[in-house]
Amino acid sequence: MPEPTRPALILEPQPLCAASDLAERGLAQVFDVQLWRQPARAFAMRFDGKVVGYLNRCAHVPTEMDWQAGQFLDQDKRWIICAIHGAAYEPANGVCVGGPCRGKRLHPVKMHEVDGQVFWSPDNDIQPVAPA
Repeated sequence: MPEPTRPALILEPQPLCAASDLAERGLAQVFDVQLWRQPARAFAMRFDGKVVGYLNRCAHVPTEMDWQAGQFLDQDKRWIICAIHGAAYEPANGVCVGGPCRGKRLHPVKMHEVDGQVFWSPDNDIQPVAPA
């Protein structure tokens, strides 16, 4: 019996939003992806002038972290906080600096800004959601 055909990997950058939609240390843009062919969520935010992106999944227990839609930063807008476990992550690199997953890191999503548009780049693990 022949093996099922796997869909080809998509590696081209995917448009996400206008660069102006991501205010410095403001609300994140949350978006759907496929992680290892399973539904998942990711987010992008602007931190210290740079757009950073991660899977919306705590390194301690794989649960979504935003405490309200698109809100990941603590009150001082310094750390990404998991609303479930209180783990604190460095926004610039995703490393857990406090809480139950100290030393682990968020799964990064590669981001780009070109001509006023934000894009994310799929890889072998993270792919766009297939069109309906």
